[in-house]
Amino acid sequence: MGFLSKLFGKKEEDKVKKSGKVAVASAAKDNDIPPEKVGLDGQFDESGLAKRVALALDEANISDNVGLWVAQTGSTVVLKYNPDAESILSKAEQVAKGVDGATAVQTVPNS
Repeated sequence: MGFLSKLFGKKEEDKVKKSGKVAVASAAKDNDIPPEKVGLDGQFDESGLAKRVALALDEANISDNVGLWVAQTGSTVVLKYNPDAESILSKAEQVAKGVDGATAVQTVPNS
């Protein structure tokens, strides 16, 4: 299934298949939207950064069979996790930091 479908639904996966890889800086400039709000199709999306991070986690072959969730607060990626996700957390942080539009990554244990 993957993080993208699991967290945001199959419809978002279909956007990626249809649109291909989006150049975030170009899409942000062309559409006059902040980079963290660029969606998978290059259009405005309130959760654009979180969705692009979820896609990047899938592309990095990080298992979605653990308790890890992706959200965003502005341009900060928020990774909320259960104890079973601690083994992949540092890799997930690295991946998230590399996504265009992310200025910081915050990890939050699920309580």
